[in-house]
Amino acid sequence: MNNAETIEMNIKPEAAVRIKSHVKEGQVVLLALNDGSNQYSKVGGTCTIGANFQFVILDQTDPEFSIIINNNVGLNLFTSPAEMQYLDNNLVVSEKNATLSLADDSGVIDGAVSINEFRPSDITAKDLQEGKTC
Repeated sequence: MNNAETIEMNIKPEAAVRIKSHVKEGQVVLLALNDGSNQYSKVGGTCTIGANFQFVILDQTDPEFSIIINNNVGLNLFTSPAEMQYLDNNLVVSEKNATLSLADDSGVIDGAVSINEFRPSDITAKDLQEGKTC
C-alpha cells in the first residue's frame, strides 16, 4: 500500500473506548457502508444508500478498502473509494447514550454507527437476496 490515499478521523475518547473494546491485537477496522453495497452489509434497500455506516472488524486487510484513515487512537483503520463519495473533511466519531455517530464538515452523516466483527458465515445467500427492507 505504498503511496496509498489517506484521510483523517478524530475519534472522541468515549467512542474510542467502545470501538477498541471490540478490536483484538492485529485486527483491522473498516469504515464501511451498511446499505447492502458491500459484502459486509446485510442491510438493503434504496432508503439506506449512503446513510448507514458500520465499523467492520477483520483479521486481515481487504484490498477493496485501500484508503487509510489516520486516526488519533492507533486503529488500523481503512475505507474504500465507494464510501468516499459520502465523506467530507474532518471526520469525527463520537459517542452519546451508548450510540456512535459519524460526522464531518457537512454535519452528522450517521447517528447510529454499528460495530461488527465479520465472519464470512454471518452473511448467507438468502440474506443477500432478501436483505432487510425499509
